[in-house]
Amino acid sequence: MASRTKGKTTMEVGSDGVAVITLINPPVNSLSFDVLENLKSNYEEALSRNDVKAIVITGAKGRFSGGFDISGFGEIQKGTRKAPKPGYISIDIITDLLEAARKPSVAAIDGLALGGGLELSMACHARISAPGAQLGLPELQLGVIPGFGGTQRLPRLVGLTKALEMILTSKPVKAEQGHSLGLVDAVVPPAELLNAARRWALDIAERRKPWVSSVLKTDKLPPLGEAREILKFAKDQTRKQAPNLKHPLMCLEAVEMGIVSGPRAGLEKEALISSQVVKLDTTKSLIHVFFSQRGTTKVPGVTDRGLVPRKIKKVAIIGGGLMGSGIATALLLSNYPVILKEVNEKFLDAGIGRVKANLQSSVKKGRMSKEKFEKTMSLLKGSLDYESFKDVDMVIEAVIEKISLKQQIFADLEKYCPQHCILASNTSTIDLNKIGEKTKSQDRIIGAHFFSPAHVMPLLEIVRTNHTSAQVIVDLLDVGKKIKKTPVVVGNCTGFAVNRMFFPYTQAAMFLVERGTDPYLIDKVVSKFGMPMGPFSRLCDLVGFGVAIATATQFIENFTERTYKSMIIPLMQEDKRAGEATRKGFYLYDEKRKAKPDPELKKYIEKARSVSGVSLDPKLEKLSEKEIIEMTFFPVVNEACRVFAEGIAVKAADLDIAGIFGMGFPPYRGGIMFWADSIGSKYIYSKLDEWSKAYGDFFKPCDFLAERGSKGAPLSAPLEQARSRL
Repeated sequence: MASRTKGKTTMEVGSDGVAVITLINPPVNSLSFDVLENLKSNYEEALSRNDVKAIVITGAKGRFSGGFDISGFGEIQKGTRKAPKPGYISIDIITDLLEAARKPSVAAIDGLALGGGLELSMACHARISAPGAQLGLPELQLGVIPGFGGTQRLPRLVGLTKALEMILTSKPVKAEQGHSLGLVDAVVPPAELLNAARRWALDIAERRKPWVSSVLKTDKLPPLGEAREILKFAKDQTRKQAPNLKHPLMCLEAVEMGIVSGPRAGLEKEALISSQVVKLDTTKSLIHVFFSQRGTTKVPGVTDRGLVPRKIKKVAIIGGGLMGSGIATALLLSNYPVILKEVNEKFLDAGIGRVKANLQSSVKKGRMSKEKFEKTMSLLKGSLDYESFKDVDMVIEAVIEKISLKQQIFADLEKYCPQHCILASNTSTIDLNKIGEKTKSQDRIIGAHFFSPAHVMPLLEIVRTNHTSAQVIVDLLDVGKKIKKTPVVVGNCTGFAVNRMFFPYTQAAMFLVERGTDPYLIDKVVSKFGMPMGPFSRLCDLVGFGVAIATATQFIENFTERTYKSMIIPLMQEDKRAGEATRKGFYLYDEKRKAKPDPELKKYIEKARSVSGVSLDPKLEKLSEKEIIEMTFFPVVNEACRVFAEGIAVKAADLDIAGIFGMGFPPYRGGIMFWADSIGSKYIYSKLDEWSKAYGDFFKPCDFLAERGSKGAPLSAPLEQARSRL
């Protein structure tokens, strides 16, 4: 089956004898197989023509290239395109045709040269860039390795240490830094870029400037012994920081091969490893995440109606606590004027102080200049009443989780805000229909659920009710994008998507602890699995016991039949333990917030066991790591299935992204539903069914999981039936 043509290149030969080859594949001129084949044809033609002295490669519309088009991997996996032989692109085209050509080439870089885009430019004999262009090799975060010669050329251009830093962190450098490193030969204004590149190419052809093949350079490589030491350190750090990932270490093997055995051997090793890593489960997961993240902004019946986002010029926030001040910070950082409202001067000063501290942290880390700090703070205004709300385009309520208070606020907002103003709530659990039931503005009420700390965490859960207008959803999606969040549109229910899916996470852990599993072992195993925080160490202790109890209460009230009611936290709270804030929770904390296990925890567990009438279970006292993961996360999968079946999420992939960006589920496992499908619905169903018979309804598989599990069908497959709620 032939694949659809995707992208192309064009070639124009000027009277100066320079052939300009332009990469065209909007929006970032990604290097699809079609673009690369076109590039090869253009290059062969340029080399064969007597009127061509030199070649310039550039990208259309102010962008050089964002890298290889990874949808090509999907084409190969689906069988719509035959996989090229290893090294066809990196060796046959980029090295033997382009770099080894008898006519010099110069890359004219504007906007970005990332991944394969930077690798292509490094094979040219010089690189000229416009200011501010982003240069980097971000492949590792996609589960692949730089496969177009990047493992060989980058160390030779910028030195081994800097190259490893750029590759392993996936962080780009700006053109100006690239120039100082030797990655870029000159930085010129955008208007002069193409002409400067043409002149440079001709200067190389006429030997006025050096003809440099990056892959043959050795002056920036350290002596072999030193290189081995640097690589050993990099491998040790990689094993420590990414113990569940193979591809970063495989990438380092390619770098090492080139240094020890020469660039040709290195290119061959890189080509071999590139063909191997695409088959890894972690790579399939990370590529799934890449496409799923970009798919969250596509909402059937909303984003396909041709609606244009309205301009949000001013935003008001009610509540200057940790969440409100964090949301204000996120908006200010994207240049939104913000009004922060509080109930009295003391609370208002504290809220503004929190925003200031958030921004000053960026100044201390060198991410923001003092001038930018002053300018950003000037966008913030404090208020004790609603008078200044007359011209705001959106309000985000971020007060405590108390229904009556939120209802009063929304009734007031209806009086003071303009008719077009979006009325949003940052509630994490409360039904939005209840919050807005005393208003006549149901069509403009929406959930804007940020995660703490709001200016850092990447997820924005956009919660729509049956009444929320499509225009309001489109508007909030646009704001989410502008404040650099990943927005996921979900339906309205207790806990919405993220908190609803993950409420069994802590409850399952409590269940195990009350029956004999070591809580510190659970945290250790869950962290090893890839979660940033275990259910006890950071989740309960960090958010605080008050929040934990308030949130759990919502789930107990709404999902009584399947919640596990543990007494451990209430008993600890009676003794003035509240988590990290009081330096005592499941762990003890020193003045630097460093945690250590608390021997006293045992007495609270024993007391809870006694109050609940639960006895030790020999099986649960000696669980393997695999069993701990299953008993902790299969209930999460079960709840995610309910959320999907109820139509709270449009796509299973949206739940994957919500769990990754909201709860820190490891992206290299692909998200909760993707991970579940890698295990198999039949197995998950059988385990939950077995546990529900032994331990009760907390583990009982939902109908959706039971149906798909009995057939062994994927949990992520689209729902067959129409969803009336959507």
